[in-house]
Amino acid sequence: MKVKYDAEVDVMRILFSDSEISESDEEKQGIILDYDDKGKIVAIEILNASKKIVNPKSVEYEIEGV
Repeated sequence: MKVKYDAEVDVMRILFSDSEISESDEEKQGIILDYDDKGKIVAIEILNASKKIVNPKSVEYEIEGV
């Protein structure tokens, strides 16, 4: 998984795989889900991220239940 934030265009992208995107849906305004040809989520894009996320330049990763 990769998390990328582009401050210049204020977009955060969370990538779950390197699969080719075959379909995208804007579930809610400014939240785009990208799918591969099998219907699995490839990425989530958050437009105007600085208005929707407290600190888009900071990422914390945690695994529970291990």
